[in-house]
Amino acid sequence: MRFSTVFALCAATSAAALSIQRHEGQAPLSAQPASDSALGGEADSQLCLIEEEGGSRRWVKESEKWELRRQGVNFFDVTYTPDLGSTVAINAIKTVKYPSKPAYNETIRPMLKDLSKKHMHDHLKTFTSFHTRYYKSDYGAQSSAWLLKQVNSTLADAGALSHGAHVKAFSHPWGQSSIIATLPGKSNKTVIIGAHQDSINLFLPSILAAPGADDDGSGTVTILEALRVLLTSPAIVNGSAENTLEFHWYSAEEGGLLGSQAIFHSYEKARRDVKAMLQQDMTGYVQKTLDAGEPESVGVITDFVDAGLTEFIKEVITEYCDIPYVLTKCGYACSDHASASKAGYPSAFVIESDFKYSDNKIHTTEDKLEYLNFGHMLQHARLTLAFGYELAFAEFE
Repeated sequence: MRFSTVFALCAATSAAALSIQRHEGQAPLSAQPASDSALGGEADSQLCLIEEEGGSRRWVKESEKWELRRQGVNFFDVTYTPDLGSTVAINAIKTVKYPSKPAYNETIRPMLKDLSKKHMHDHLKTFTSFHTRYYKSDYGAQSSAWLLKQVNSTLADAGALSHGAHVKAFSHPWGQSSIIATLPGKSNKTVIIGAHQDSINLFLPSILAAPGADDDGSGTVTILEALRVLLTSPAIVNGSAENTLEFHWYSAEEGGLLGSQAIFHSYEKARRDVKAMLQQDMTGYVQKTLDAGEPESVGVITDFVDAGLTEFIKEVITEYCDIPYVLTKCGYACSDHASASKAGYPSAFVIESDFKYSDNKIHTTEDKLEYLNFGHMLQHARLTLAFGYELAFAEFE
């Protein structure tokens, strides 16, 4: 998760300017992952191509990228995917029409009772025990491998593997893999639910602890729990749903949406028919909301998202959650839904609160499990489960 402010870097050197001309449209030769320096920062010989709001691009050093992050500047790191979105006009992805109202209340309501705060707590306790989930660290690779095992066990325990469901690691050059779980339906029309699995401490990412309980361990275990309960539906398990469901856990969101860009770049090239993508990034912190005397609510992002999908999400929250929603804004490229949008796919984003009350402990050693509200995470799990089931059975044109 990133927060948007205004910050200016020094003018690029003439050598960097030449590099932009030479490498625009392809990853630079210098963009391979470099070893961390003794101080824990990335080696400054490694350059990254970032894209900021408005589409402007420039090369920056790794240390400059982290300084931008500390200042709250939003950007895509497009080093590996400089042409994401280039075929949107060619693919001519049409506007998707969503149901005007939820239609499967009688089926979904009993399933909501099976969602478990304990399951989310137990998974998050282990997930935050890794020193960091920084995407270039060994810990980041280890935490991803652990998560892949949990997802596979979830599918296996439900008997879904024998019906064609599967999970795979989506490899990246930086080491930590993204994870994609697929529940095939009767068509290749696809509905995606996502969260990011990496964490970061923006002060010496390679050295300092980054438990990442809220950002985004909370979203990670929230959608995992929703997946588990969705798989109690025989129709989901045996492939009777109209559409295919995918659950994504992205690597390297904190580095500039790197993992989700790579996945949606591959989907764009393959002309995958993605009908909806919902991102859950930070689902567990409510204390600032309560301290302000405001009601606990689901934050529904309204900027840089698909309006029709967002309207449907508001209907789902009203129907299936015990708390209301509040409309709020996040800014440019603030989470992985932005990668789906850039590829031409309708995306939406929900967060734990009004954005102004979101967790200020993120990206530090204090983003710990003890500060989270698992009852609130349960509301996000209800939203996720209902969203997934409703759109799995929606009849898209």
